Amino acid sequence: MSRFKVSKFRHMEARPSRREAWIGDIRAGTTPSCGHHIKSSCHLIAFNSDRPGVLGIVPLDGQGEDKRQVAHLGCHSDLVTDLDFSPFDDFLLATGSADRTVKLWRLPAPGQALPSVPGLVLGPEGVQVEVLQFHPTVDGVLVSAAGTAVKVWDVTKQQALTELAAHGDLVQGAVWSRDGALVGTTCKDKQLRIFDPRAKPGASQSTEAHKNSKDGWLVWTGTREHLVSSGFNQMREREVKLWDTRHFSSALTSITLDTSPGSLMPLLDPDTGLLVLAGKGDSQLYCYEVTPQQPALSPVTQCLLESVLRGAALVPRRALAVMGCEVLRVLQLSDTAIVPVSYHVPRKAVEFHEDLFPDTAGCIPASDPHAWWVGSNQQVQKVSLHPARRPHLSFTSCLVPPAEPSPDQAQPADTPAGDADPSEGFSSPLSSLTSPSTPSSLGPSLSSTSGIGTSPSQRSLQSLLGPSSKFRHAQGTVLHRDSHITNLKGLNLTTPGESDGFCANRLRVAVPLLSSGGQVAVLELRKPGRLPDTALPTMQNGAAVTDLAWDPFDPYRLAVGGEDARIRLWRVPPEGLEEVLTTPEAVLTGHTEKIYSLRFHPLAADVLASSSYDLTIRIWDLKARAERLRLQGHRDQEGPGPEGARGARIVWVCDGHCLLVSGFDSRSERQLLLYPAKAVAGGPLAVLGLDVAPSTLLPSYDPDTSLVLLTGKGDTRVFLYELLPEAPFFLECNSFTSPDPHKGFVLLPKTECDVQEVEFARCLRLRQTSLEPVAFRLPRVRKEFFQDDVFPDTAMSWEPVLSAKAWLGGANGQPRLISLQPPGMTPVSQAPREAPARRAPSSALYLEEKSDEQKKEEVGRHGRGLTSMAHTESWPYLTTALRLSVQPRLGQEPGSHTSLDWAAYWGRPSRALKWTHGARDSGIQGRAEGGPPLAWPIPNRAKGLGPKCIWGPGAHLSI
Repeated sequence: MSRFKVSKFRHMEARPSRREAWIGDIRAGTTPSCGHHIKSSCHLIAFNSDRPGVLGIVPLDGQGEDKRQVAHLGCHSDLVTDLDFSPFDDFLLATGSADRTVKLWRLPAPGQALPSVPGLVLGPEGVQVEVLQFHPTVDGVLVSAAGTAVKVWDVTKQQALTELAAHGDLVQGAVWSRDGALVGTTCKDKQLRIFDPRAKPGASQSTEAHKNSKDGWLVWTGTREHLVSSGFNQMREREVKLWDTRHFSSALTSITLDTSPGSLMPLLDPDTGLLVLAGKGDSQLYCYEVTPQQPALSPVTQCLLESVLRGAALVPRRALAVMGCEVLRVLQLSDTAIVPVSYHVPRKAVEFHEDLFPDTAGCIPASDPHAWWVGSNQQVQKVSLHPARRPHLSFTSCLVPPAEPSPDQAQPADTPAGDADPSEGFSSPLSSLTSPSTPSSLGPSLSSTSGIGTSPSQRSLQSLLGPSSKFRHAQGTVLHRDSHITNLKGLNLTTPGESDGFCANRLRVAVPLLSSGGQVAVLELRKPGRLPDTALPTMQNGAAVTDLAWDPFDPYRLAVGGEDARIRLWRVPPEGLEEVLTTPEAVLTGHTEKIYSLRFHPLAADVLASSSYDLTIRIWDLKARAERLRLQGHRDQEGPGPEGARGARIVWVCDGHCLLVSGFDSRSERQLLLYPAKAVAGGPLAVLGLDVAPSTLLPSYDPDTSLVLLTGKGDTRVFLYELLPEAPFFLECNSFTSPDPHKGFVLLPKTECDVQEVEFARCLRLRQTSLEPVAFRLPRVRKEFFQDDVFPDTAMSWEPVLSAKAWLGGANGQPRLISLQPPGMTPVSQAPREAPARRAPSSALYLEEKSDEQKKEEVGRHGRGLTSMAHTESWPYLTTALRLSVQPRLGQEPGSHTSLDWAAYWGRPSRALKWTHGARDSGIQGRAEGGPPLAWPIPNRAKGLGPKCIWGPGAHLSI
């Protein structure tokens, strides 16, 4: 074949389906495994849901205009790691799980109740099952991998035919060749192995596939001689290689893509040689044509996706729209939808093109497990995809015989989800995958804490848009450079990810340094400016610092935890640190592993809590310098935390009624979880996903406003949310973004805020070489008044309520409150109301009294009058009535229009042009005032209507 032969797929294009064809309203989940997380047969789709051990089941094709309903299949007691449909029976599904078993399920037709028990169970294995795959030519043979072991199963006898030789590390993939004779495996030891399971358990061939051990994938082409692998090289670049088993020492060819961390899932159609590369966490699909004869991996097309890819699967060729020249269809699994992506070759769609659709394997198995095991290599008979010549055959496997549903189990397909019997649990075919505790399913709340007022217009707006926070327009601003501390050198940036990295009170900041001996520098906030180039005086701990905290009741005492399992208490002189301190005030010993975190009691003096890698939490009496309590285990309440294991933080919120946890999910996406404090075993009330980043989100909570500020080390963005103990739980506010990453971000006491500037929070942002204050403020018009809706009475956090002895004896107390109202300022709630501006009567009433000719004449006269009075100040106000005809927007019927009645007038106080309108033709009644797209305020003096306001004949305006 000529090397320069033109490919018939060179003009192929990828077409993501319209949103109407998406399978939406789902909550997909991905597990930390080597599976695809989604698979398809000719009739059904199965995918990982966000519930451990539960799969979502949905029909492949929609029924007319009806929305496809998603069913739940509760199949395992732990995470589902991989799944596969039988290549012959479209309703036979195999699942592997972290509970170490493989199960086979007989799925019913859409609309019927899902099974509650599996048809067959294989195992258990020694460790979790990683991958599995049905045999391509035999019904009843399956390969699975768990840990370092790979087994070939005779499913009919529920026993292993053979166990392949142990691998050197975790097996990441095990796949059959298309003829079913060989098994190829990828392993974390970087080796690519080929097995003939009927000949011997050992590998017949092996070679090094990729230089990096991270997530390798493997897929066979249309022959047993060639296969494709994907993985990472030494530079952590994603690469794809084409192999020939006859020359297995090196790859025939390879391509390198990028340095994205998501592993590439190769989806190959053996009939056409088209290879789709889907990267986990990517927003793009790559398509290549595999031609082993050249050899080459030739790029064909790329497809941009609207959402992040969590899993992907190919639809069987027997389900393609061949008359529409659809040569491939990929199902993209995202967080909230399944998106079909079709690959089309532009041809005459009314013809069947033999070159695009060669005969493909049918649905009748070639042999049984015994015949194959003794040496049969019979292949599956191929069938034509031509609609007129395609045989209408179906096959039902005897592995799990279909069961007739009893009348009390069967449900009609159009039963509403809300009417499903709750006793059926995961077997309800119409149950939704969206948990009521997730933010996507939370309804609007009319809580007074949301910041929405109670006027009728505001209540109407709230009912339309949902609740919003009064802090939604918060503005974060870095204060003037005169308040910065600069020329910081030698900062220690290796403190644990859950540690704030530095700590501050209203007087000073403690920052760990990179110097040996666990040195901590103390900076005075009252002395901003450039630090000297000479070494700073420090406190020498003798061991690396893991966490540190200021005593809230003694601004001169600092607690420092170290890797030597000791807690040191330091006393800073009132004038600041002027010399190196080597001897702490006290040393607390008791932990056997390094300190993890330190927290002072917020109400009781001389009480400190510490956690350690020895899995204990200890309560210390600092006055007696002794350990008083030791917490081991969880004896009160225990509930499910974040799925990820990369780190988390927890803080009390909502007046102690809730717990906020920041952590990671199984896909390393940062998320927030809100738990009820009295029922954590029931799981979170709400889960909010934010973004994908390596650093743990560090929360800073303000109990006065119920606001939480969240950011991570190395981030450039600070998230801001108002928390509610009821739906919708999270109210998003404006974020603060900085041009460069910060190394830490801490909240200062409320008394440090500039109340007159409506500053509700002040923070310190630690950069590589400087420390700068950041003020969060609300834009308010009447700043001369004290904003008592923003500044409630705050706790006197510098005054202890109890002694350590009293608290340890069981006493409780509440802090004293203090008002933040400056002397001489009047609360805005008591401020005199402004006299309302004179409003023009409704133009609708005005115009209804006129004939059409009078209306045109009146509008024209007022328009000319308004223009002629543009430079005159003798008129206190001017009223004019207009009728605007708005041209139809894109998508409206031709000739349609919307008529809006407008009134414009000069207001006495501001001399600004204001607009009111009555949208009689819309569904919203009443008048809205101020700031539509056609309003230009004119400050101080009247300067005309502005350059973009164009008067047409009869005051007609086209948009």
